[in-house]
Amino acid sequence: MPAPVYLDHSATTPVRAEVFAAMEPFYGPKFGNPSSIHRWGREARAALDEARERLAATLGAHSDEIVFTSGGTESDNLAILGSWRLLRDKNVGKRAVVTTPIEHKAILAASHQAAHEGAEERILSVDGAGLVRSESFDALVREDVAICSIMWVNNEIGTIQPIADFAQRAKSRGVLFHTDAVQAFGHVAVSAKTSSFDLLSLSGHKIGAPKGIGAMYIRRGTFVEPLQFGGSQNRGVRPGTENVAAAVALARAAELAVEELETEMPRLERMRDYLQRELETRIPDAVVNGAGAPRAPHILNISVPGTDSESMLMALDMSGVACSSGSACQSGTVDPSHVLEAIGVPRELAIAAVRMSLGSLTTDACIERVVQLFPALISKARRLAGVAS
Repeated sequence: MPAPVYLDHSATTPVRAEVFAAMEPFYGPKFGNPSSIHRWGREARAALDEARERLAATLGAHSDEIVFTSGGTESDNLAILGSWRLLRDKNVGKRAVVTTPIEHKAILAASHQAAHEGAEERILSVDGAGLVRSESFDALVREDVAICSIMWVNNEIGTIQPIADFAQRAKSRGVLFHTDAVQAFGHVAVSAKTSSFDLLSLSGHKIGAPKGIGAMYIRRGTFVEPLQFGGSQNRGVRPGTENVAAAVALARAAELAVEELETEMPRLERMRDYLQRELETRIPDAVVNGAGAPRAPHILNISVPGTDSESMLMALDMSGVACSSGSACQSGTVDPSHVLEAIGVPRELAIAAVRMSLGSLTTDACIERVVQLFPALISKARRLAGVAS
């Protein structure tokens, strides 16, 4: 049987060998608590400080602008609720939180929580490809907004938002701007020097670091209220004993992602485009969700009438191919993706969506196998459903 094909890199990625090698000593002889003053503690503190500096460098940032977190969800919550609560308590007339309907659930849920606490929740409109409508941004992002959050690269359809433009427009109105860059970092150029975002979220396991580590970029002069309370770690923004091994891993993974951006992304884009072209040719009524907008090179979201995601994912898995139906947080449900609903995809297509996401494990042979396999599985699914191919 052919080797399995993993096309779910947007859900998680394998820990890279270089990353594992960098972090391994901190599970062994370099086990110290970075808050301790003895030699083991000093060794851990030096490694943590270096990891912060190295990660900051990949973002074009200062080391004191980096806060290590447990991942994207915590960073997103810290951005939304930390900003909203701080400005609410200052009583400066910042009463609204603005985001989009196609955000990760970590942003949407945090925004809902802010509304529960008294914020006015405003939702930007998006077009059929998932791009935020400029006129909606101008209408909703006003001086009374505490924070506006727009995902840089959508995790389900790959749409790339013009973050630099939106961040600058928010800044001109005195509005804090946050972007969830979990799917962007390592796939598009992300820099605090060329874009004026105030807050940015990262997650390690999307770029070859282990699960359970992420980071929050907080631009100098920007403040958020902590969600946790305790010691002075991370300047009090995120107290608690730091995960030194994971921080070291994140820094190394980020360095590798940035170093390889110019070679790896064209490789993924070439394979993604070939896969899309071949599937559209062999399945003429297939619909690519998000087509028509700039898209990150590693995501292809495709719907085929007369099928359903759950059956297709099971058939693909039994054939040795791993994909998903969208956000990993949605797995196991039969409801259509909130992202696809928001961009106006009809229900019969939304429940048929399959997301294929490419990465380090993807080769030309993997793509060719899917090209040969997918149409046959579609035909079988349609026959079982009594739908003509």
